[in-house]
Amino acid sequence: MPARRVDPAELAIFNSLFASVAEEMGVTLGRTAHSPNIKERRDYSCAVFDREGRLVAQAAHIPVHLGAMPTAVQAAMPLAPFAPGDLVILNDPYLGGTHLPDITMVSPVFVGRALAGFVAGRAHHADVGGMSPGSMPLAEELLQEGIVIPPLKLCERGRLNRAVYDLLLRNMRNPDERKGDLDAQAAAQRIGEARFREIAERYGPARVRRRMAAVMDYAERMTRAAIARIPDGVYEYEDFLDDDGLSDEPVRIRVCVTIDGSSMHCDFSGSAEERPSSVNAVAAVTRSAVYYVVRCLLDEAVPSNEGCFRPVTFTLPERSVVNAGPPRAVAAGNVETSQRIVDAVLGALAPAFPRAIPAASAGTMNNVSIGGWDGERGRSFAYYETVGGGAGAGPEGDGPSAVQTHMTNTMNTPVEALEMAYPFRIVEYAVRRDSGGRGLHRGGDGTRRTWEFLAPATVSLLTERRRLAPWGLAGGAPGAPGRDVLYPARPEPVEGRAHEGGVELPSKGQVKVQPGDRLTIETPGGGGWGSPSRRSLRPS
Repeated sequence: MPARRVDPAELAIFNSLFASVAEEMGVTLGRTAHSPNIKERRDYSCAVFDREGRLVAQAAHIPVHLGAMPTAVQAAMPLAPFAPGDLVILNDPYLGGTHLPDITMVSPVFVGRALAGFVAGRAHHADVGGMSPGSMPLAEELLQEGIVIPPLKLCERGRLNRAVYDLLLRNMRNPDERKGDLDAQAAAQRIGEARFREIAERYGPARVRRRMAAVMDYAERMTRAAIARIPDGVYEYEDFLDDDGLSDEPVRIRVCVTIDGSSMHCDFSGSAEERPSSVNAVAAVTRSAVYYVVRCLLDEAVPSNEGCFRPVTFTLPERSVVNAGPPRAVAAGNVETSQRIVDAVLGALAPAFPRAIPAASAGTMNNVSIGGWDGERGRSFAYYETVGGGAGAGPEGDGPSAVQTHMTNTMNTPVEALEMAYPFRIVEYAVRRDSGGRGLHRGGDGTRRTWEFLAPATVSLLTERRRLAPWGLAGGAPGAPGRDVLYPARPEPVEGRAHEGGVELPSKGQVKVQPGDRLTIETPGGGGWGSPSRRSLRPS
């Protein structure tokens, strides 16, 4: 029997209702969190799921979180049966997580005794333990990156598991701040449960279930229609990470995209094997990066839900850099390898969409973690930030400058907030002029950000596009590579190459700093699009 036609207006209303739940969860989390990373940078994501754990709606948060979050909800399912007041917590990348600082909470929503669905939130915590402050080290195994939390019930029937809660906090730096962020995340879950329950009670659980299915089916139809506009064929591309942090050998990301009617298959055979460092990505992160690219092909009005994923299938070689297994470290896989996967898929589709695909963007989140002991405040501190770069130019115009691109969607932390919370100051934050690639349309410029340290600290860097520049398209020039330079206040030996009174640091690694030292991060520009010689022919 054919499905009953759903009124388009009603479909739009229910889609907005479901999305509003996730949006309000995010507002709650941002306003009640303690760390600048969550309350200022908004490094979090929230979403709504049906009874089977299928993504129904999400807020406009972090792409790398949202595409991978369904895996976390599925990982929580074996803890059933659920009851009102249950709250599942996890961060294990091999059991539903992405990397350890991203802690996910999943909670069921009941109407009476009937399960209506789930709400989930994921937030990047500034520290979850491990071998270095910020929990983003260049590690060789997962346990070095922080405490590993398998899916477990932090709350059961509304009662907090105090022993588990205390154990988590005892293994994290600056536990007071971590407690504030975990409590804020739990509060966001309760808000999501209440709002979801209100919708189900107002319209009835059965009707809500049907509209959830209809919203997902609509997204699938729109996604298949977009894929069907791509000429059938096989499209291949490969791109590289600069290195894995332990050797200078580039790390290959290879993809073969097959378009067959309204279906897309992405085969990553030929990608590098697992590396002995943290550049490995788990399968959920790889899928999330591809889903992001597919979502970019759709109209903004198309809902982002499980329906968008249905037309896309994968071949992910086991024990590869795009499908790692335990005990491999994965911190950089989530933030850096995901970016290069996006570049590779966009590069593959560029011949099929020559008037739509942009040149490569900065291709890195430029991850900076700083931590140590704040003597003035009498406490440990841990800080994490991603720094924006240049976006790739496209057929329609120049790339924006100084923005977060692709798999990250955070804001920057305001200078005032940083200096109030941490023992360092920002002495420069500027656009890195002329770092975008030349072309008919220029790539966006990167940024330059300089920290001056007021206390001894450990700095961890996970950055990319320092050797292999973001590529241009249609004759456009590549963007300028990035650079990380330490300017010591004292003439003490620091590993790296001399650079204009400072030391150019490796793109991935760790360095100890002292008061008065300065660290400058220069982020890559985006690639240019079209021949530079054509730019002068444009009407002014």
